[in-house]
Amino acid sequence: MILEGKKILIMGIRNKWSIAFGIAKSAYENGAQLLFTYMGEDNKPKIEELISEFKGAKAYVCNGASEDEVVRETFEKIKAENGKIDGIVHAIAHANTEDLHQDFIYTGKEGYSHAVDVSAYSFVLVSRLAKEMDLLNENSSLVTLTYHGSRQVIQGYNVMGVAKAALETSVRYLAENLGKDGIRVNAVSAGPIKTLSAKGIKDFNSILTVVEEKAPLHENVTTTQVGNVATFLLSEMSSCVTGQTIYADNGFSIIGV
Repeated sequence: MILEGKKILIMGIRNKWSIAFGIAKSAYENGAQLLFTYMGEDNKPKIEELISEFKGAKAYVCNGASEDEVVRETFEKIKAENGKIDGIVHAIAHANTEDLHQDFIYTGKEGYSHAVDVSAYSFVLVSRLAKEMDLLNENSSLVTLTYHGSRQVIQGYNVMGVAKAALETSVRYLAENLGKDGIRVNAVSAGPIKTLSAKGIKDFNSILTVVEEKAPLHENVTTTQVGNVATFLLSEMSSCVTGQTIYADNGFSIIGV
């Protein structure tokens, strides 16, 4: 079990169909002790039921992962109750629905700022506060989630593609900054998966069909498969990997036409 004795914080879990849950399941099966953050105090019963299969797991409400004081307060609670941790999974992203349904050119300033703030800046903030608050053990690993729409035009992804591009660039700069402290930073670019977030993308099912037809392995990925890639990046087996965006998409990203 490659995460035996490791404490891993997964930020942004929502339901059992999410990539975050797939990562949690893989990490737990590989020996990790799990901690979670979630949005909305009223979601507490649902989240506690969701994580009940992970023995010893704890969940903390964090209503604003891009707000300094909210994240700081959450991290203070986590450190006080659990001590230092060994990894953070950032599974947080959001864009306004109208900005996904209309042409990108009509994205307003508020919608643009919101998508980048929640989906990219939040990872920078989480990384900075984790370092400043001495939350991370030596050789810790930070992992975030991205998508191919950051590099290629995906109909309906729009401003989220811009936000994910900012996120991937942030990964590289954070990796350089935190490398001197022995902390690694990477992103997993998952193939399309039927998550709650994916429902906001227009004609999402057609994307799944294209991937199944054209990906070298001719199938769509699962949350379990993506979870296993994230577990690898959280483990010491990836000790020489940092600043990378690792594709977990059955090879679809290598196909030109």
